[in-house]
Parts: sequence; C-alpha cells; structure tokens
Amino acid sequence: MQLWRKDRNSASEPHHKGQDEELLDAYSSAVVGVVETVSPSVVHVQVRGARGGQIAQGSGSGTILSPDGLVLTNNHVVEGASAIELALADGRKVGARILGRDADTDIAVLRAETSERLPSAHLGNSKRVKPGQIAIAIGNPLGFQSTVTAGIVSAVGRSLRAQNGRLIGDVIQTDAALNPGNSGGPLVNSRAEVIGVNTAVIMGAQGICFSVASNTAQHVLTQVLQHGRVRRAKLGIAGDQVRLPQRLRAQVGLSQEAGVRVVEVQVGSPAHAGGLEPGDVIVGLDEESVTGIDDIARILDGSKIGRRVAVRVLREGRIAALEILPTERLPDR
Repeated sequence: MQLWRKDRNSASEPHHKGQDEELLDAYSSAVVGVVETVSPSVVHVQVRGARGGQIAQGSGSGTILSPDGLVLTNNHVVEGASAIELALADGRKVGARILGRDADTDIAVLRAETSERLPSAHLGNSKRVKPGQIAIAIGNPLGFQSTVTAGIVSAVGRSLRAQNGRLIGDVIQTDAALNPGNSGGPLVNSRAEVIGVNTAVIMGAQGICFSVASNTAQHVLTQVLQHGRVRRAKLGIAGDQVRLPQRLRAQVGLSQEAGVRVVEVQVGSPAHAGGLEPGDVIVGLDEESVTGIDDIARILDGSKIGRRVAVRVLREGRIAALEILPTERLPDR
C-alpha cells in the first residue's frame, strides 16, 4: 500500500510541476504585457523650488493621461515648485507647468510643455478593484528610472491622512514595493489600466503601501480642467469630535457614538447666518450621519456650494434642525 502511494505521487509530480510553470509563465506574461503597455507613459518628475525658505530639489513619478500632455502626479511632489521638468521613458526631457493641485487628495495635474504627441495611459474604474488582484507599480524609486514592482491589492476603501491633515478616502492598500521617488506613479491592474496613484509608504512596516484611487484622481482631474481647482463647500466653523453618552443617545434616538462639537463660529460665515452656535454638536448633514470632522469635509463637496443644507444638531439635550447655505472653501495655499 505504501509503495502504491509513492508510485502515484511520483507519477503525478511532472504534471504538477508543469502546471506550476504554466501558472508562473502566465503571471509573468501578464506583468510584462502591462509594463510594455504602460511604461512609455510614465515620467520622472524633477522639481526645483523653495521649501522652508530654502532652495530645494525633489523628484517623483507621474503618468501621462492624454497625448497632448496631461500628467497626473502627487501634490506633495510639486508643492512649492518654481520649475518642473519631465524625463520621458525614451530619454527626452520637457518642461511642465501646474494646471491645478489638490492638497486634500494629494493629487496634482500638470501640462507637459511640448507640441509633440506623447504616449498615454488609461484610467480604470477603481470601484471594480478587489483584494487579491494583481497590482503593478511603475515609477522612479530612489532615482532608478522605469522600475517595476508587482504584488497584489491587499485592501480597498482605506483612509489616509494627507500632509495637510485632511483624510483621503477610498485609498487602495497594496504590497507592491514602493520607495521615495515612486510617489505620483501609477498603480496598474492586469488590463493595463491605472487604478491608483502611488502616494505613501508606512515607515517601519513591511509591504504596506497606499495609492489614491483612480476614481478620486479622475474627479480631481475633471475639476481642475473645469475650474483650475477642486471646488468644495464650507460652513465656517471650528470643531472637534466628542463622544455622545449612551443615555443621551437613547433619549434623542441616535445610534451613532460621536458627533462634532462646534468650538467656534466665524462671524459672517454661513454657519453664523444659519444660526449655528458654539456648543452645538453636529450629528447630521443632509440625511448623512456626522461622527467626526472628516465626515463634514467629505459631505461638503462642490455640489453643496450655494445649496441649502439640512443640519441636525444636539442643543441643550434636544435635536434641533437648521438650514445653512454653504459658500465655497478657498483652497489652502
């Protein structure tokens, strides 16, 4: 009996080995095909400018999204830039200017200053991204141009703090290796679609990297082309998150555990005109629950500018309903 089992395993070994080689070859072919398709559209972004009162140089990566030279990269790569140069995959170098940038999502849109048609990549739909699928990062880590790393999507729907403190939503987590210089480069799926913009590495962790989802980048791109910036609404308050006591929640019929306490109301602001007062606790905006400052920032997008927003607040132990007419929040400089 033991001999029969040994013979069976021996006979099956070449078959399994062949299957493994076939799978490995298919994986390699997929990665190579994606790299050949997308790499020509990946650029090295070289920046000169002033940061902290001193002349500084920096670099990152970017992706050409249209033949006429629209380039997507990170805001932190080009922030403070006085001159930008793009090194193309074929060795050419061209200048670039900033069309618009959005610190809240760490996305910037550049225009390559050339009349030549450039190779371009295609943005995919990041809502279709699933954990476990192939993720390929292309960029210029540590100055090594056209470097490729591959892995899988580890998770979707993560949140990440931008450098200005705002929360970036719908972030893709991947284990494809990223290093300084990868910032702004594309995260690509097996169909050669850009599904994310590589933006951050968790220092001290192994294989935990993050990319801003392509749908977020597409929204920023559209807004920049239409308005030169991403338009967002504001109330004109300062606030902080507070926990709601269980007894109070039961008394007023709330299931959420936290809200935003208004600390300050700016004079002449939409909040001031709408009757919001220091001490009020905001628990809802336009039928959506508010449990923290980030919820307010997320809900108050460009569609809320100049449109009355229903605000639910806790005031003196009761729910009060207000209406506020938000104005546009000017971008941070």
